[in-house]
Amino acid sequence: MATDTAVYAEGLEKRYKGHTALRGVDLSVATGSVLGVLGPNGAGKTTTVRVLATLLKPDAGHATVAGYDVVEQSKEVRRRIGLAGQYAAVDELLTGRENLVLLGRLLRQGRRGARQRADELLERFELTAAADRPAGTYSGGMRRRLDLATCIIARPPVLFLDEPTTGLDPTSRMVLWNVVRELVADGITVLLTTQYLEEADFLADQIVVIDQGRVIAAGTPAELKRKVGTERLEVSVTRQDALPAALSAVSAIASAEPVVDPKGRSISVQLDSGLRSLAAVATALGDAGVDVVDFELRRPTLDDVFFQLTDRPAGPDNLVRSESPDPKAVPHE
Repeated sequence: MATDTAVYAEGLEKRYKGHTALRGVDLSVATGSVLGVLGPNGAGKTTTVRVLATLLKPDAGHATVAGYDVVEQSKEVRRRIGLAGQYAAVDELLTGRENLVLLGRLLRQGRRGARQRADELLERFELTAAADRPAGTYSGGMRRRLDLATCIIARPPVLFLDEPTTGLDPTSRMVLWNVVRELVADGITVLLTTQYLEEADFLADQIVVIDQGRVIAAGTPAELKRKVGTERLEVSVTRQDALPAALSAVSAIASAEPVVDPKGRSISVQLDSGLRSLAAVATALGDAGVDVVDFELRRPTLDDVFFQLTDRPAGPDNLVRSESPDPKAVPHE
């Protein structure tokens, strides 16, 4: 394993009674980068995080975090990681400041050091105005930010985020995304599981897609999108009776069979020559006298990647909440 690798796993396997959650998972996360882990419901994402965070012992394979073996050196691993699960783990009876100070004291930062660190984090996570209110009065986004702040109070070099923005509104998600980007800029390594593909696209340097306990694809977001194919042109016409002429014009240029949506008065077709084909189609439509209301070049998205790899559309219903069939089966060391 290279010294610039913060998280490394090879051949991870995990079995429950009558259920195999991991079937030889391999992954690697470069120091100071973000790895996004995607997969459909029951794929094994959360189980992978639990193994790497030493909450579960693998049945086979091995893994290291910050250079330490997750089984043989689990205490050393726990000293170097932060973990934010799917639900904010804060004491709602305590204020935001009290939550942070208490944890700082437990981590032996001292009374003064814990208060100073709490002030730093409250400011960084935009919680200063609410610092002395009970956490139970916080919005969902504020609780998630406080939870993330508690995870980095000891400045861990590696951070595991298991669906950190589940249930948040778009504004709260964007605030949290920006915080994660700042943490990575500071040198923290992040492994992120998510149910939002745009989240992985926005944050991740590398992505792995897990299905049925195996890694079925890996690469940068751009590399995965290129596997889906080239750009698609989507043309919408003003009148349905203009579709035949539009289809004829598009078919003369395109190398693939166009897809027609009569109800939407639109045509979608894959292009192979980029801007050259785009210009040719526009000219052909003009020569045919077709009035166009929309003319858009659509690049592949992670949604397209997800669907092609798993034969399932992306969305919360297809992405993991928890793979462990029984929460009580997960040991907390």
